Amino acid sequence: MKFSQAKQGRVFVIRLEDGDMVHETIERFAVEQGIQAAALIIIGGADGGSKLVVGPEEGRGATIVPMTYPLDEAHEVAGTGTLFCDEADKPLLHMHMACGRKSDTITGCVREGVKVWHIMEVILFELVDCSARRVSQPPMGWKFLRP
Repeated sequence: MKFSQAKQGRVFVIRLEDGDMVHETIERFAVEQGIQAAALIIIGGADGGSKLVVGPEEGRGATIVPMTYPLDEAHEVAGTGTLFCDEADKPLLHMHMACGRKSDTITGCVREGVKVWHIMEVILFELVDCSARRVSQPPMGWKFLRP
């Protein structure tokens, strides 16, 4: 386990609008507001055509191939995530959502593109005095959290 400390900064109440792409809109907001790190919660609706990353094809294979799952219709969502800047000071959102419709629920990462259906409500808790970053980690090259 690795860790660092941070303090809570500003708290933002955000309404995402119909058609907004969740990760793009939140990352743009972070740039506009000078947010380097945050924790987030989100509720609302995801539109049909949204895509979730739902795991690797192989659990522990040498090559990780992400699987995606398209939402065919609008779904209710509840999610949580973190936002940290990478080495180039670009904010990157890592958020997972549970998306439900009738008796079915699918859970995954929003990185492939979750589009807002009517509205989503976000509470963003800024973290300040925080040294954590997203850093590329070989051999995968993904940007993992470095506390």
